[in-house]
Amino acid sequence: MTPNEMREQDVDSLRAHEAKLRKELFNLRFQAVVGSLENPSQVQPIRREVAQVLTILNEKAKA
Repeated sequence: MTPNEMREQDVDSLRAHEAKLRKELFNLRFQAVVGSLENPSQVQPIRREVAQVLTILNEKAKA
């Protein structure tokens, strides 16, 4: 999801999207610890998207 698409969503759906991403990030980190993570580069895009969602939520809170 692009940042422009995120800006069009309301706060509740952004928080739900953030929760989903954090759960996915937790699962990837868990797989990394267990040793079953096939592609370690999967973590970085999810971390980036979480940061984008948090940034947009802060923008909406200030507005």
